[in-house]
Amino acid sequence: MSYFPADTAPCSPCAGAVEQRVTPRTTDLGEFAVRRALPASERRSIGPFVFFDHMGPADFPPGSSINVRPHPHIGIATITYLFEGEIMHRDSLGYAQPIQPGAVNLMVAGSGIVHSERPGADVDVASRLHGIQSWIALPAEQEERAPAFTHYPADSLPAVAGDGSRVRVIMGRFGELESPVTTFSETLYLDVSLEARAVLPLTDAPAERALYVVSGAVECGGETIGEGTLAVLTPGRPAGLRALEDARVMVLGGESLGRRHLWWNFVASDPARIEEAKARWAAGGFDRIDGDDEFIPLPR
Repeated sequence: MSYFPADTAPCSPCAGAVEQRVTPRTTDLGEFAVRRALPASERRSIGPFVFFDHMGPADFPPGSSINVRPHPHIGIATITYLFEGEIMHRDSLGYAQPIQPGAVNLMVAGSGIVHSERPGADVDVASRLHGIQSWIALPAEQEERAPAFTHYPADSLPAVAGDGSRVRVIMGRFGELESPVTTFSETLYLDVSLEARAVLPLTDAPAERALYVVSGAVECGGETIGEGTLAVLTPGRPAGLRALEDARVMVLGGESLGRRHLWWNFVASDPARIEEAKARWAAGGFDRIDGDDEFIPLPR
């Protein structure tokens, strides 16, 4: 998804297993609403995650859907993960891939890529779109790597269920399970479903961890975390989730990669690299998507 202006999410300190609470700002894009948890006012990243948007849920009448024109990215990998609906991805590498619930589209921008997000096959019927879009920073030595795209079907992601919980491993490891999705540094990304009163322990690794409540409510270290809230966990302390009602939670984290500069869709450890990308996009220097001449202009 292309970056859009939004007020930075406010943060509030906590104590115990939860270090900080982030309350995302909700932005109405006309066709649907987005809650942005990262970057926040006092929390720019969680491990490699530098951007975290909760899209929807949004209901569309027949003939209407998400429709994001071609736009560029550098310096990151993007992860699209849907709970409901379908998005059609196309990019300047020539890939055209529908993204459906439970699958993962991993797009490595590296030195530069252009992509669009258009209506899926469900555009002609009443549909619902609901999911998470996140960006992870690339290690400094990989920021200029060649762009790439990989699709991982839903059935390729490992999952474990028991005692009222179900955990799908989107990226990284959980217990004995390891996701096939490529990582570039230590990364943890889980989709957790909990029945009311179910309990799920979390280890103290990686050092930077957070949980985002997609729906329902959970208790963690004495803190009640409700829908649409990002809770940053205290480094070095094990934490457990207890569902206060049926809940869905995303767990994210990993190794900190240091400060990253973010402007529009460009992320880099060196701000000069962002200036180069701005000039390149304005001059039409990025590769285009075959058959799609539209584009989002460089913001003023």
